[in-house]
Amino acid sequence: MKKLLVAAVALATVMISGHARAADIGYPQYAPAPAPVLMPRWTGFYIGGNVGYQWGEIDNNPTQPSGVMGGVQAGYNWQNGMFVFGAEGDLNLSAADETFAPWKFSNPWFGTLRGRLGVAPWQGVLFYGTGGLAFAGLEAEVNGGLSESRSHLGWTIGGGAEVALNPAWSVKAEYLYLSYAARAYTVTGADHGFDTSLVRFGVNYRF
Repeated sequence: MKKLLVAAVALATVMISGHARAADIGYPQYAPAPAPVLMPRWTGFYIGGNVGYQWGEIDNNPTQPSGVMGGVQAGYNWQNGMFVFGAEGDLNLSAADETFAPWKFSNPWFGTLRGRLGVAPWQGVLFYGTGGLAFAGLEAEVNGGLSESRSHLGWTIGGGAEVALNPAWSVKAEYLYLSYAARAYTVTGADHGFDTSLVRFGVNYRF
């Protein structure tokens, strides 16, 4: 009986000490992984706004209108792997003008309808080229009095880069060259077209 009691005490001591060591070791603690920041695929509709600066020159006249501009744009992108295809339209107001001797020319508004072809080598970064139709209003004024406005058609080409801030919002920087065909102006007695460049910065929201 005495031997049995000693054996029971010894067994209990071993079990208690083993439990204590297991409690000291515990279970490994894993910190939860941070949720990934999802950058967008570029497919889908978007709308946005832009602001920038333009400068140019009038055909058959020494004036070189320049000034700030800003407007809105909307478009759609399709992405296939790292390649992005799209179409975009924009409409803008402009303060570009210049007075030289008796003449003043201004470009109060313009717009474009363009295709876009780009590459997205990294997630959330897009580089693209763009080109298409351009249309604008041009106003001529002589001696601060007689004025005449015409609408002009032309073409545009350029390129830019767009960077996603999150799955919905992105920012972009863009350069465009625009060339408008000449039209006859009665107040100047000559045909005038308009070639202009612009650099602009914008923001887009994707649906």
